[in-house]
Amino acid sequence: MVDFVTFWSMEGLSGFFRVFWFFFLFEFPRFILMDFAMLIVYWVKGNFAERDYQEAREEFLSAKPFISVIVPGKNEGENFERLVESLEEQTYRNFEIIIVDDGSDDQSTLIGRHLEKHGRIDKFISHFERGGKASAANTAFRYATGEFVVHLDADSSLQYDAIEEIMIPFYMDSKVGAVGGNLEVRNPDVNLCTTFQQIEYNIFIMVGRMVTSSLGILRIVSGAFGAFRKEALDKVYGWDIGPGLDGDITIKIRKLGYKVHFEPKATIYTTVPEDFISLAKQRTRWSRSLVRFRLRKHNNLFKAFDTFNIRNFLTVADNIFFNFILNFFWYVYMIDIIVNFNQEIFYVLVAGLMLYSTSKFLQYLVVLILSRDWKQKLQYLAYLPGMVIYTGYYIRFIRTAAYLKELLFKSSFDDNWNPHKTSAQAKKLEGQIEQLFSKTAS
Repeated sequence: MVDFVTFWSMEGLSGFFRVFWFFFLFEFPRFILMDFAMLIVYWVKGNFAERDYQEAREEFLSAKPFISVIVPGKNEGENFERLVESLEEQTYRNFEIIIVDDGSDDQSTLIGRHLEKHGRIDKFISHFERGGKASAANTAFRYATGEFVVHLDADSSLQYDAIEEIMIPFYMDSKVGAVGGNLEVRNPDVNLCTTFQQIEYNIFIMVGRMVTSSLGILRIVSGAFGAFRKEALDKVYGWDIGPGLDGDITIKIRKLGYKVHFEPKATIYTTVPEDFISLAKQRTRWSRSLVRFRLRKHNNLFKAFDTFNIRNFLTVADNIFFNFILNFFWYVYMIDIIVNFNQEIFYVLVAGLMLYSTSKFLQYLVVLILSRDWKQKLQYLAYLPGMVIYTGYYIRFIRTAAYLKELLFKSSFDDNWNPHKTSAQAKKLEGQIEQLFSKTAS
Protein backbone atom coordinates (compact mmCIF):
# COMPACT_ATOMS: atom_id res chain seq x y z
CA MET A 1 0.00 0.00 0.00
CA VAL A 2 2.88 2.35 0.82
CA ASP A 3 4.52 1.62 -2.54
CA PHE A 4 1.19 2.24 -4.31
CA VAL A 5 0.77 5.67 -2.69
CA THR A 6 4.41 6.52 -3.29
CA PHE A 7 4.17 5.61 -6.98
CA TRP A 8 1.15 7.77 -7.65
CA SER A 9 2.51 10.64 -5.55
CA MET A 10 5.58 10.67 -7.73
CA GLU A 11 3.51 10.45 -10.91
CA GLY A 12 1.32 13.37 -9.87
CA LEU A 13 -1.80 14.57 -11.66
CA SER A 14 -0.12 14.74 -15.06
CA GLY A 15 1.12 11.16 -14.69
CA PHE A 16 -2.35 10.00 -13.71
CA PHE A 17 -3.83 11.59 -16.82
CA ARG A 18 -1.05 10.07 -18.90
CA VAL A 19 -1.96 6.57 -17.74
CA PHE A 20 -5.73 6.95 -17.98
CA TRP A 21 -5.96 9.19 -21.04
CA PHE A 22 -8.48 6.90 -22.70
CA PHE A 23 -10.94 7.38 -19.84
CA PHE A 24 -10.53 11.15 -19.58
CA LEU A 25 -10.59 11.81 -23.34
CA PHE A 26 -13.49 9.56 -24.33
CA GLU A 27 -15.39 7.85 -21.53
CA PHE A 28 -15.66 10.57 -18.89
CA PRO A 29 -17.15 13.23 -21.23
CA ARG A 30 -19.57 10.83 -22.92
CA PHE A 31 -20.77 8.72 -20.02
CA ILE A 32 -20.33 10.92 -16.94
CA LEU A 33 -20.54 14.57 -17.96
CA MET A 34 -23.23 13.85 -20.51
CA ASP A 35 -25.34 11.94 -17.98
CA PHE A 36 -25.28 14.74 -15.45
CA ALA A 37 -25.89 17.37 -18.12
CA MET A 38 -28.91 15.36 -19.26
CA LEU A 39 -30.12 15.13 -15.67
CA ILE A 40 -30.13 18.92 -15.40
CA VAL A 41 -31.82 19.33 -18.78
CA TYR A 42 -34.39 16.65 -17.94
CA TRP A 43 -35.18 18.36 -14.63
CA VAL A 44 -35.50 21.82 -16.23
CA LYS A 45 -37.57 20.54 -19.17
CA GLY A 46 -39.71 18.49 -16.80
CA ASN A 47 -40.62 21.55 -14.77
CA PHE A 48 -41.39 23.67 -17.81
CA ALA A 49 -43.11 20.89 -19.75
CA GLU A 50 -45.35 19.64 -16.95
CA ARG A 51 -48.29 21.63 -18.28
CA ASP A 52 -47.68 20.33 -21.83
CA TYR A 53 -47.47 16.79 -20.46
CA GLN A 54 -50.80 17.09 -18.64
CA GLU A 55 -52.47 18.61 -21.71
CA ALA A 56 -51.12 15.78 -23.88
CA ARG A 57 -52.34 13.22 -21.38
CA GLU A 58 -55.81 14.76 -21.33
CA GLU A 59 -55.86 14.88 -25.14
CA PHE A 60 -54.84 11.22 -25.31
CA LEU A 61 -57.49 10.12 -22.82
CA SER A 62 -60.11 12.24 -24.60
CA ALA A 63 -59.21 10.90 -28.05
CA LYS A 64 -59.12 7.36 -26.66
CA PRO A 65 -57.30 5.92 -29.69
CA PHE A 66 -57.58 2.24 -30.45
CA ILE A 67 -54.23 0.44 -30.05
CA SER A 68 -53.04 -2.88 -31.42
CA VAL A 69 -50.77 -4.78 -29.05
CA ILE A 70 -48.82 -7.36 -31.03
CA VAL A 71 -46.78 -10.18 -29.50
CA PRO A 72 -44.61 -12.35 -31.78
CA GLY A 73 -42.65 -15.25 -30.31
CA LYS A 74 -41.53 -18.86 -30.42
CA ASN A 75 -41.89 -21.36 -27.53
CA GLU A 76 -43.24 -18.63 -25.28
CA GLY A 77 -46.44 -20.35 -24.18
CA GLU A 78 -45.48 -20.40 -20.51
CA ASN A 79 -45.19 -16.58 -20.58
CA PHE A 80 -48.55 -15.77 -22.19
CA GLU A 81 -50.56 -15.83 -18.96
CA ARG A 82 -48.31 -13.40 -17.09
CA LEU A 83 -48.16 -10.98 -20.03
CA VAL A 84 -51.93 -11.03 -20.54
CA GLU A 85 -52.54 -10.48 -16.83
CA SER A 86 -50.35 -7.37 -16.89
CA LEU A 87 -52.27 -6.08 -19.93
CA GLU A 88 -55.58 -6.68 -18.17
CA GLU A 89 -54.37 -4.50 -15.27
CA GLN A 90 -53.53 -1.48 -17.42
CA THR A 91 -54.96 1.95 -16.63
CA TYR A 92 -55.72 2.30 -20.36
CA ARG A 93 -57.68 -0.56 -21.90
CA ASN A 94 -58.82 0.46 -25.39
CA PHE A 95 -56.64 -2.01 -27.24
CA GLU A 96 -56.64 -5.37 -28.96
CA ILE A 97 -54.14 -8.16 -28.26
CA ILE A 98 -52.74 -10.18 -31.15
CA ILE A 99 -50.34 -13.03 -30.43
CA VAL A 100 -48.48 -14.81 -33.21
CA ASP A 101 -46.77 -18.10 -32.46
CA ASP A 102 -43.85 -18.70 -34.80
CA GLY A 103 -43.73 -22.47 -35.29
CA SER A 104 -43.35 -23.49 -31.64
CA ASP A 105 -42.87 -27.03 -30.44
CA ASP A 106 -44.12 -26.40 -26.90
CA GLN A 107 -47.70 -25.83 -25.69
CA SER A 108 -47.95 -22.32 -27.14
CA THR A 109 -50.77 -23.15 -29.55
CA LEU A 110 -52.94 -24.78 -26.86
CA ILE A 111 -52.37 -21.93 -24.42
CA GLY A 112 -52.93 -19.26 -27.05
CA ARG A 113 -56.14 -20.85 -28.31
CA HIS A 114 -57.37 -21.13 -24.73
CA LEU A 115 -56.75 -17.43 -24.11
CA GLU A 116 -58.50 -16.54 -27.38
CA LYS A 117 -61.48 -18.79 -26.64
CA HIS A 118 -62.05 -17.16 -23.27
CA GLY A 119 -61.81 -13.65 -24.69
CA ARG A 120 -58.60 -12.69 -22.94
CA ILE A 121 -56.85 -11.98 -26.23
CA ASP A 122 -58.45 -10.89 -29.49
CA LYS A 123 -56.55 -13.01 -31.98
CA PHE A 124 -54.13 -15.92 -31.84
CA ILE A 125 -52.31 -16.89 -35.02
CA SER A 126 -50.07 -19.91 -35.36
CA HIS A 127 -47.33 -20.29 -37.96
CA PHE A 128 -47.09 -24.01 -38.66
CA GLU A 129 -43.61 -23.40 -40.09
CA ARG A 130 -41.16 -21.06 -38.41
CA GLY A 131 -40.47 -17.86 -40.30
CA GLY A 132 -38.53 -15.81 -37.73
CA LYS A 133 -39.48 -13.01 -35.39
CA ALA A 134 -39.81 -10.40 -38.14
CA SER A 135 -42.18 -12.70 -40.02
CA ALA A 136 -44.31 -13.20 -36.90
CA ALA A 137 -44.36 -9.47 -36.16
CA ASN A 138 -45.41 -8.68 -39.73
CA THR A 139 -48.19 -11.27 -39.57
CA ALA A 140 -49.53 -9.65 -36.41
CA PHE A 141 -49.20 -6.22 -37.99
CA ARG A 142 -51.20 -7.38 -40.99
CA TYR A 143 -54.17 -8.02 -38.70
CA ALA A 144 -53.68 -4.90 -36.56
CA THR A 145 -56.52 -2.36 -36.78
CA GLY A 146 -55.33 0.22 -34.25
CA GLU A 147 -54.16 3.74 -34.89
CA PHE A 148 -51.05 2.85 -32.92
CA VAL A 149 -49.14 -0.43 -32.63
CA VAL A 150 -47.38 -1.58 -29.47
CA HIS A 151 -44.81 -4.35 -29.98
CA LEU A 152 -44.06 -6.55 -26.96
CA ASP A 153 -41.86 -9.52 -26.21
CA ALA A 154 -43.86 -12.45 -24.88
CA ASP A 155 -41.61 -12.94 -21.85
CA SER A 156 -42.40 -9.47 -20.54
CA SER A 157 -44.94 -7.96 -18.19
CA LEU A 158 -45.97 -4.33 -17.96
CA GLN A 159 -46.18 -1.86 -15.12
CA TYR A 160 -49.83 -0.92 -14.55
CA ASP A 161 -49.62 2.45 -16.41
CA ALA A 162 -47.12 1.45 -19.12
CA ILE A 163 -49.49 1.63 -22.11
CA GLU A 164 -50.79 5.03 -21.05
CA GLU A 165 -47.31 6.44 -20.44
CA ILE A 166 -45.82 5.22 -23.72
CA MET A 167 -48.63 6.86 -25.71
CA ILE A 168 -48.40 10.38 -24.26
CA PRO A 169 -45.28 11.46 -26.27
CA PHE A 170 -47.30 10.98 -29.48
CA TYR A 171 -49.71 13.66 -28.23
CA MET A 172 -46.94 16.01 -27.11
CA ASP A 173 -45.47 16.08 -30.62
CA SER A 174 -47.30 15.02 -33.78
CA LYS A 175 -43.96 14.36 -35.49
CA VAL A 176 -43.11 11.50 -33.12
CA GLY A 177 -43.32 8.24 -35.06
CA ALA A 178 -42.05 5.78 -32.45
CA VAL A 179 -41.63 5.67 -28.68
CA GLY A 180 -39.44 3.26 -26.74
CA GLY A 181 -40.29 2.09 -23.25
CA ASN A 182 -38.00 1.53 -20.31
CA LEU A 183 -36.80 -2.01 -19.57
CA GLU A 184 -36.34 -3.36 -16.05
CA VAL A 185 -35.01 -6.83 -15.21
CA ARG A 186 -37.65 -9.15 -13.76
CA ASN A 187 -35.14 -11.65 -12.36
CA PRO A 188 -32.30 -9.45 -11.02
CA ASP A 189 -31.52 -11.43 -7.88
CA VAL A 190 -31.10 -14.94 -9.31
CA ASN A 191 -27.31 -14.73 -9.44
CA LEU A 192 -24.40 -12.45 -10.26
CA CYS A 193 -25.14 -12.65 -13.98
CA THR A 194 -28.68 -11.25 -13.65
CA THR A 195 -27.62 -8.65 -11.07
CA PHE A 196 -25.01 -7.23 -13.42
CA GLN A 197 -27.65 -7.04 -16.16
CA GLN A 198 -30.00 -5.20 -13.79
CA ILE A 199 -27.38 -2.53 -13.20
CA GLU A 200 -26.45 -2.46 -16.88
CA TYR A 201 -30.06 -1.96 -17.98
CA ASN A 202 -30.49 0.91 -15.54
CA ILE A 203 -27.30 2.69 -16.60
CA PHE A 204 -27.24 2.07 -20.33
CA ILE A 205 -30.93 1.67 -21.20
CA MET A 206 -32.77 3.97 -18.80
CA VAL A 207 -30.15 6.71 -18.47
CA GLY A 208 -28.34 6.08 -21.75
CA ARG A 209 -31.48 6.29 -23.86
CA MET A 210 -32.72 9.31 -21.95
CA VAL A 211 -29.48 11.04 -22.96
CA THR A 212 -29.73 10.16 -26.66
CA SER A 213 -33.47 10.89 -26.71
CA SER A 214 -32.87 14.33 -25.18
CA LEU A 215 -30.26 14.99 -27.88
CA GLY A 216 -32.63 13.79 -30.60
CA ILE A 217 -30.34 10.91 -31.61
CA LEU A 218 -32.11 7.89 -30.10
CA ARG A 219 -31.15 4.94 -32.29
CA ILE A 220 -33.34 2.11 -30.99
CA VAL A 221 -36.91 1.49 -29.91
CA SER A 222 -36.70 -1.81 -28.09
CA GLY A 223 -38.59 -4.75 -29.49
CA ALA A 224 -39.44 -5.72 -25.92
CA PHE A 225 -41.59 -2.59 -25.57
CA GLY A 226 -42.02 -0.14 -28.40
CA ALA A 227 -44.96 1.90 -29.70
CA PHE A 228 -45.40 3.09 -33.28
CA ARG A 229 -47.78 5.16 -35.35
CA LYS A 230 -49.39 2.64 -37.66
CA GLU A 231 -48.93 4.98 -40.60
CA ALA A 232 -45.15 4.96 -40.00
CA LEU A 233 -45.06 1.15 -39.96
CA ASP A 234 -47.11 1.10 -43.16
CA LYS A 235 -44.58 3.34 -44.88
CA VAL A 236 -41.58 1.17 -43.94
CA TYR A 237 -43.49 -2.06 -44.71
CA GLY A 238 -43.00 -3.47 -41.22
CA TRP A 239 -39.97 -5.32 -39.89
CA ASP A 240 -37.02 -6.66 -41.86
CA ILE A 241 -35.24 -9.89 -40.95
CA GLY A 242 -32.91 -9.45 -37.95
CA PRO A 243 -31.23 -9.93 -35.54
CA GLY A 244 -31.23 -6.24 -34.67
CA LEU A 245 -34.63 -5.72 -36.27
CA ASP A 246 -35.68 -3.25 -33.56
CA GLY A 247 -32.75 -0.92 -34.23
CA ASP A 248 -33.24 -1.37 -37.96
CA ILE A 249 -36.89 -0.32 -37.95
CA THR A 250 -36.06 2.65 -35.74
CA ILE A 251 -33.57 3.97 -38.30
CA LYS A 252 -36.03 3.35 -41.13
CA ILE A 253 -38.65 5.42 -39.33
CA ARG A 254 -36.14 8.19 -38.65
CA LYS A 255 -35.29 8.26 -42.36
CA LEU A 256 -38.91 9.10 -43.12
CA GLY A 257 -38.57 12.28 -41.06
CA TYR A 258 -40.31 11.07 -37.91
CA LYS A 259 -38.93 11.79 -34.45
CA VAL A 260 -38.13 8.95 -32.07
CA HIS A 261 -38.60 9.30 -28.32
CA PHE A 262 -37.72 7.35 -25.17
CA GLU A 263 -40.23 7.41 -22.32
CA PRO A 264 -38.65 6.32 -18.99
CA LYS A 265 -41.97 6.32 -17.14
CA ALA A 266 -43.33 3.58 -19.42
CA THR A 267 -41.83 0.51 -17.78
CA ILE A 268 -41.83 -3.15 -18.69
CA TYR A 269 -40.18 -6.07 -16.91
CA THR A 270 -38.28 -8.60 -18.97
CA THR A 271 -36.51 -11.86 -18.18
CA VAL A 272 -32.76 -11.82 -18.86
CA PRO A 273 -30.34 -14.73 -19.38
CA GLU A 274 -29.34 -16.43 -16.13
CA ASP A 275 -25.90 -17.71 -17.14
CA PHE A 276 -22.95 -16.06 -18.84
CA ILE A 277 -22.93 -18.46 -21.81
CA SER A 278 -26.53 -17.65 -22.75
CA LEU A 279 -25.83 -13.98 -22.17
CA ALA A 280 -22.82 -14.14 -24.50
CA LYS A 281 -25.02 -15.58 -27.28
CA GLN A 282 -27.58 -12.81 -26.79
CA ARG A 283 -24.97 -10.03 -26.82
CA THR A 284 -23.28 -11.53 -29.86
CA ARG A 285 -26.56 -11.14 -31.76
CA TRP A 286 -27.01 -7.59 -30.52
CA SER A 287 -23.44 -6.60 -31.41
CA ARG A 288 -23.49 -8.08 -34.91
CA SER A 289 -26.48 -5.91 -35.75
CA LEU A 290 -24.31 -2.78 -35.50
CA VAL A 291 -22.16 -4.00 -38.39
CA ARG A 292 -25.02 -5.46 -40.39
CA PHE A 293 -27.39 -2.49 -40.15
CA ARG A 294 -25.34 0.58 -39.21
CA LEU A 295 -22.23 -0.06 -41.32
CA ARG A 296 -23.85 -1.86 -44.25
CA LYS A 297 -27.58 -1.41 -44.65
CA HIS A 298 -27.92 2.19 -43.48
CA ASN A 299 -24.50 3.53 -44.44
CA ASN A 300 -26.20 6.05 -46.76
CA LEU A 301 -26.83 8.13 -43.62
CA PHE A 302 -23.19 9.19 -43.97
CA LYS A 303 -23.73 10.44 -47.50
CA ALA A 304 -25.10 13.80 -48.59
CA PHE A 305 -28.21 12.53 -50.34
CA ASP A 306 -31.49 14.40 -50.82
CA THR A 307 -32.97 13.51 -47.45
CA PHE A 308 -29.73 13.92 -45.45
CA ASN A 309 -30.47 14.80 -41.84
CA ILE A 310 -27.78 15.84 -39.38
CA ARG A 311 -29.49 14.20 -36.41
CA ASN A 312 -29.85 10.92 -38.27
CA PHE A 313 -26.18 11.16 -39.18
CA LEU A 314 -25.25 11.79 -35.54
CA THR A 315 -27.52 8.94 -34.40
CA VAL A 316 -25.46 6.39 -36.30
CA ALA A 317 -22.12 8.21 -35.93
CA ASP A 318 -22.43 8.24 -32.13
CA ASN A 319 -23.18 4.50 -32.12
CA ILE A 320 -20.34 3.61 -34.48
CA PHE A 321 -17.75 5.85 -32.83
CA PHE A 322 -18.35 4.93 -29.19
CA ASN A 323 -19.36 1.28 -29.61
CA PHE A 324 -17.33 0.23 -32.64
CA ILE A 325 -14.30 2.47 -33.26
CA LEU A 326 -13.44 3.06 -29.60
CA ASN A 327 -14.00 -0.62 -28.89
CA PHE A 328 -11.04 -1.46 -31.13
CA PHE A 329 -9.06 1.65 -30.14
CA TRP A 330 -9.20 0.43 -26.53
CA TYR A 331 -6.83 -2.39 -27.51
CA VAL A 332 -4.34 0.24 -28.74
CA TYR A 333 -4.68 1.89 -25.36
CA MET A 334 -4.01 -1.42 -23.57
CA ILE A 335 -0.89 -1.99 -25.67
CA ASP A 336 0.30 1.47 -24.65
CA ILE A 337 -0.18 0.59 -20.97
CA ILE A 338 1.51 -2.81 -21.23
CA VAL A 339 4.50 -1.48 -23.18
CA ASN A 340 5.10 1.70 -21.19
CA PHE A 341 4.01 0.67 -17.70
CA ASN A 342 4.79 -3.04 -17.59
CA GLN A 343 6.88 -2.66 -14.41
CA GLU A 344 4.10 -0.78 -12.63
CA ILE A 345 1.17 -2.73 -14.07
CA PHE A 346 -0.14 -3.75 -10.63
CA TYR A 347 -0.38 -0.13 -9.50
CA VAL A 348 -2.09 0.79 -12.76
CA LEU A 349 -4.64 -2.02 -12.46
CA VAL A 350 -5.52 -1.14 -8.87
CA ALA A 351 -5.84 2.57 -9.66
CA GLY A 352 -7.89 1.70 -12.75
CA LEU A 353 -10.29 -0.38 -10.69
CA MET A 354 -10.70 2.51 -8.25
CA LEU A 355 -11.18 5.06 -11.03
CA TYR A 356 -13.70 3.03 -13.00
CA SER A 357 -15.55 1.99 -9.84
CA THR A 358 -15.93 5.67 -8.98
CA SER A 359 -17.28 6.34 -12.46
CA LYS A 360 -19.83 3.53 -12.03
CA PHE A 361 -20.96 5.04 -8.73
CA LEU A 362 -21.42 8.42 -10.43
CA GLN A 363 -23.42 6.84 -13.25
CA TYR A 364 -25.52 4.90 -10.79
CA LEU A 365 -26.19 8.06 -8.81
CA VAL A 366 -28.06 9.36 -11.85
CA VAL A 367 -30.04 6.10 -11.92
CA LEU A 368 -31.03 6.55 -8.26
CA ILE A 369 -32.07 10.17 -8.80
CA LEU A 370 -34.30 9.25 -11.74
CA SER A 371 -35.82 6.02 -10.41
CA ARG A 372 -39.19 5.72 -8.73
CA ASP A 373 -37.94 2.72 -6.75
CA TRP A 374 -34.53 4.17 -5.86
CA LYS A 375 -34.60 2.68 -2.35
CA GLN A 376 -34.88 -0.82 -3.80
CA LYS A 377 -32.00 -0.11 -6.17
CA LEU A 378 -29.68 0.85 -3.32
CA GLN A 379 -29.00 -2.83 -2.71
CA TYR A 380 -26.95 -3.02 -5.93
CA LEU A 381 -24.35 -0.44 -4.88
CA ALA A 382 -22.06 -3.18 -3.59
CA TYR A 383 -21.92 -4.77 -7.05
CA LEU A 384 -20.71 -1.66 -8.89
CA PRO A 385 -16.97 -2.46 -8.69
CA GLY A 386 -17.74 -5.81 -10.35
CA MET A 387 -19.31 -3.90 -13.25
CA VAL A 388 -15.82 -2.73 -14.18
CA ILE A 389 -14.92 -6.32 -15.09
CA TYR A 390 -18.36 -7.10 -16.54
CA THR A 391 -18.62 -4.18 -18.97
CA GLY A 392 -14.92 -3.38 -19.34
CA TYR A 393 -13.77 -6.88 -20.26
CA TYR A 394 -16.52 -9.51 -20.56
CA ILE A 395 -18.95 -7.48 -22.68
CA ARG A 396 -16.11 -5.81 -24.59
CA PHE A 397 -14.54 -9.14 -25.63
CA ILE A 398 -17.93 -10.51 -26.76
CA ARG A 399 -18.58 -7.34 -28.75
CA THR A 400 -15.15 -7.47 -30.40
CA ALA A 401 -15.55 -11.09 -31.48
CA ALA A 402 -19.05 -10.39 -32.82
CA TYR A 403 -17.87 -7.38 -34.84
CA LEU A 404 -15.01 -9.30 -36.41
CA LYS A 405 -17.14 -12.31 -37.33
CA GLU A 406 -19.79 -10.11 -38.90
CA LEU A 407 -17.25 -7.99 -40.78
CA LEU A 408 -15.37 -10.98 -42.14
CA PHE A 409 -18.03 -13.65 -42.53
CA LYS A 410 -21.47 -11.98 -42.23
CA SER A 411 -22.11 -14.51 -39.48
CA SER A 412 -25.51 -13.08 -38.51
CA PHE A 413 -26.97 -14.80 -41.58
CA ASP A 414 -25.90 -18.18 -40.17
CA ASP A 415 -27.37 -17.64 -36.70
CA ASN A 416 -30.19 -20.09 -35.96
CA TRP A 417 -32.03 -17.25 -34.21
CA ASN A 418 -33.66 -16.98 -37.64
CA PRO A 419 -34.59 -19.93 -39.88
CA HIS A 420 -31.94 -20.69 -42.48
CA LYS A 421 -34.29 -20.11 -45.42
CA THR A 422 -35.24 -16.59 -44.31
CA SER A 423 -31.63 -15.66 -43.54
CA ALA A 424 -30.54 -17.00 -46.94
CA GLN A 425 -33.19 -14.88 -48.64
CA ALA A 426 -32.16 -11.81 -46.63
CA LYS A 427 -28.50 -12.34 -47.54
CA LYS A 428 -29.41 -12.66 -51.21
CA LEU A 429 -31.50 -9.48 -51.04
CA GLU A 430 -28.70 -7.57 -49.31
CA GLY A 431 -26.30 -8.64 -52.04
CA GLN A 432 -28.69 -7.41 -54.74
CA ILE A 433 -29.02 -4.05 -52.97
CA GLU A 434 -25.24 -3.72 -52.69
CA GLN A 435 -24.88 -4.44 -56.43
CA LEU A 436 -27.53 -1.84 -57.20
CA PHE A 437 -25.73 0.79 -55.13
CA SER A 438 -22.42 -0.10 -56.82
CA LYS A 439 -23.93 0.35 -60.30
CA THR A 440 -25.54 3.62 -59.23
CA ALA A 441 -22.23 4.92 -57.85
CA SER A 442 -20.35 4.01 -61.03
